Amino acid sequence: QVQLVESGGGSVQAGGSLRLSCVASGDTWRRQCMGWSRQVPGKGREGVASIDNTGKTRYADSVKGRFTISKDNAENTLYLQMNSLKPEDSAMYYCAADLLCTDALSFRSWGQGAQVTVSS
Repeated sequence: QVQLVESGGGSVQAGGSLRLSCVASGDTWRRQCMGWSRQVPGKGREGVASIDNTGKTRYADSVKGRFTISKDNAENTLYLQMNSLKPEDSAMYYCAADLLCTDALSFRSWGQGAQVTVSS
């Protein structure tokens, strides 16, 4: 089992920044890959970014150059720094984990989500 608890969501104007945090616990082997996904009502969940145990990162094209994923292994905490936010970034953001990272940015464990709202 993996437990993921997000924090740091909120509302911001376009062009602003937010940082999401996620504290992870549970089976370490199930969270070799950590990442973030997002979902808006009526649409499927979209992978945003991932980071593996070597520190290799992957990003969705829509966020490259604006979002940065990082982690603090000592604190079991994952971060997503979001800069130059756009209204289309508004979504529920989920901390996620899986055994391995894939180019598809897919995961099998999820947190409860943190809402991010970007106004124009």
